[in-house]
Amino acid sequence: MNILFLTISRINDLKVRGIYTDLMREFMRNGHAMYIVSPYERRFHLPTGIMESGGARILKVKTLNIQKTNIVEKGIGTLLLESQYLHAINKYWQGVKFDLILYSTPPITFNKVIQTLKKRWNAKTYLMLKDIFPQNAVDLEMFSKQSVLYRMFRSKEERLYELSDFIGCMSPANCEYVLKHNPAVDAAKVEICPNSVELQERSKRDKEQSELLKELNIPASKRIFIYGGNLGKPQGIDFLLKVIEENEKRNDSYFIIVGGGTEYGKMKIWFDTHLPQNACLLAALPKAKYDELVSLCDVGLIFLDRRFTIPNFPSRLLSYLEYKMPVLMATDVNTDVGQIAEDNGFGLWTENGNIDTFMEMVEFMVEDERQIKEMGEKGYRFLCENYTVDKSYKAVMKHF
Repeated sequence: MNILFLTISRINDLKVRGIYTDLMREFMRNGHAMYIVSPYERRFHLPTGIMESGGARILKVKTLNIQKTNIVEKGIGTLLLESQYLHAINKYWQGVKFDLILYSTPPITFNKVIQTLKKRWNAKTYLMLKDIFPQNAVDLEMFSKQSVLYRMFRSKEERLYELSDFIGCMSPANCEYVLKHNPAVDAAKVEICPNSVELQERSKRDKEQSELLKELNIPASKRIFIYGGNLGKPQGIDFLLKVIEENEKRNDSYFIIVGGGTEYGKMKIWFDTHLPQNACLLAALPKAKYDELVSLCDVGLIFLDRRFTIPNFPSRLLSYLEYKMPVLMATDVNTDVGQIAEDNGFGLWTENGNIDTFMEMVEFMVEDERQIKEMGEKGYRFLCENYTVDKSYKAVMKHF
């Protein structure tokens, strides 16, 4: 089949690991032709054009900045995407017959592209639902349900679900949420299509012998907890800072925070002001160095804002499981990521904001080396059984 994948992820090299690039390679291994549309944000000063990588054709479309920018440019840029993408597809791939159109949220503004190409080629459409917008923005008080913005985006969301022949959700709670809040959606087209990775052999490294830990001035003698990923409003950064502050009372646990995002500046100011001895903040690292750092850590961390009413399922969980690390989670009560971790023995959960319970979980992880190893092994097994790209591929392809 000729498969078109629409995304706002920056895909330039199909060999780079990620939940989308890994899945695209799986489609290609199974004989499908991949056509990918991805943005060139204006900050890169590059024109719209075609490139190839790993056998996939990638159409890079010049757009406004839509990530890590101010809310006004992000909003306008997101609304312009469908027209920009459709114009570029018509220019470069007018004669290509697409059998399947794949797309993920965010954004919810590909309706014009999907509708046009679906009608043109009688193509099937599959939504990989990674983000439930605009409700997540309402939860974070970016705008209200009474606003014009909410009504406009909600209308686009409903139309997106209507245009999609199938909707693949990340977890059971996601499926339940979509059906409960969208009664017009046929339950038969809603299913689980999880975040997934192409497994690679990962080995834990010796902390005591690590030159990287010495370089970063991270104490190898302490239990090392790592948070890697976006540092934005969805992560509930205030509680993460509270945890780091509380952890200063200990002498056997160390927190590494790696990433970037809209709240990175706030975190940098806090670190520069408080100068914690049991934590460090690192800007985004090169992939190889980040992977090496993760291999030296003991426990993975996931934080989500407690105000969420939608069930997020962070993809960073997968890298922790791949390195056989147990996971500590502080989230809202609506996501099922914590329940899944506890039910399957690879993590501990508490509601974001519950500092006493979270520090008890830290104590548990520091105390019991054997338990950490067992939980890490259980997490790796769960990853192998549930979150590999062949599972996502089969979820999509069982319809064809």
